[in-house]
Amino acid sequence: MTSPYTWLTANVVFPLQERLKRHSTVAARRDMEQSQWWDPDRVAALQLRRLRALLPNAAHVPYYRDLFARHRFDPAAVRSVQDLQGLPFLTKSLIRSHTEALKHPQAQGLARFNTGGSSGEPLIFFIGRERVSHDVASKWRATRWWDVDIGDPEVVVWGSPIELGAQDRVRLWRDALMRTSLLPAFEMSQAKLDGFVAHIRQRRPKMLFGYPSALSHIARHAEKQGIAMDDLGIKVAFVTSERLYDDQRRDIARVFGCKVANGYGSRDAGFIAHECPSGGMHVTAEDVVVELVDRDGRVVAPGTAGEIVVTHLATRDFPFIRYRTGDIAVMDPQRCACGRGLPLLKEIQGRSTDFVVAADGTVMHGLALVYVVRDLPGVESFKVVQHSREHTSVQLVVSGAFDRVGIDSIVAGFKRRLGAQVHVDVELVQHIAPEKSGKFRYIVSHVA
Repeated sequence: MTSPYTWLTANVVFPLQERLKRHSTVAARRDMEQSQWWDPDRVAALQLRRLRALLPNAAHVPYYRDLFARHRFDPAAVRSVQDLQGLPFLTKSLIRSHTEALKHPQAQGLARFNTGGSSGEPLIFFIGRERVSHDVASKWRATRWWDVDIGDPEVVVWGSPIELGAQDRVRLWRDALMRTSLLPAFEMSQAKLDGFVAHIRQRRPKMLFGYPSALSHIARHAEKQGIAMDDLGIKVAFVTSERLYDDQRRDIARVFGCKVANGYGSRDAGFIAHECPSGGMHVTAEDVVVELVDRDGRVVAPGTAGEIVVTHLATRDFPFIRYRTGDIAVMDPQRCACGRGLPLLKEIQGRSTDFVVAADGTVMHGLALVYVVRDLPGVESFKVVQHSREHTSVQLVVSGAFDRVGIDSIVAGFKRRLGAQVHVDVELVQHIAPEKSGKFRYIVSHVA
């Protein structure tokens, strides 16, 4: 049963906030809650209509205007989503090289974002109000699948400086109003874990949200300390940003006494798929076209593993068309038992972020080191290897914009997090080799 406070927050306070921001989040979510029950053919028809609206608009974007001309691609002639295969892929490297040319000339209110991504390649890009609105609406819809809503007490275990650096008075007031509290996922020392467990017990949230590695780490700590966490009334733990492993799902569910809902997406590609209570990973097909391609860039058949390529249909201001994510998945040809007509992904083999261990034994999320490296000018890709508590090395592929100050910054930043006595090697290389599996891991710890 929804509490009066939650109803007021979800139906009055949050919609008012979105309206003041000039976001169309509420309307987008309402539309999605209707279209999710359509049959697959009707969902596909909606997707095609939105694609045919996006592509002619993209023709006014300098990068795509030139691309369409080179490939003799007529956006007005598109009759199916398969016609996208007439275009080359968009990559992180291309976005870095053509950032300004990817902006629509009439774009307004663009917000700057950056991400390290699962490939370890830093990326700066821009998104407009439509994209923000639809991404929030997609997450909101999926939240409501689990009988929780905006305004229900929530504890977020996260590590992005976009969130953690924004804790000014307005943000703190808003989070308090929405009954959301944020715990930093970077540091997992014994004292911090004790504090996290105590905070969650005190807050008694209806939902948790965070990295699967962080939530499972907290769960295991509570269990080890003999502290019960399954009597708090937590309904669901939403996990995202990393691959969810079976043991993590089991530990989170067992200790917190709740369901675990997986989510797949990223800041650059958007919210791509969410898990429903029946277990299906539903693609947000109203907003994204998902293709799975092989090593040669050819679309694979349903049931075959391939790299996820995304066309986001709400990116008129800064188009993402055939964007390579670097993650691998399988398209499930079956329809979910829940009855939704949205297509399904399965076996998502994406991001996996290790923990690292400081010299004093403090366990930290690997992203604590990633953020030291990824925003430095000239860094094109990187890999961090923690050989021991006393020795960590960094491989960097850099451009001409990188200088010695960057190396000193990395060394100093790592020492602040890992310990002043830790030896940090920084090596400039031409290429970073993938793992034997073919995947790229940007944090590898032989200690954690």
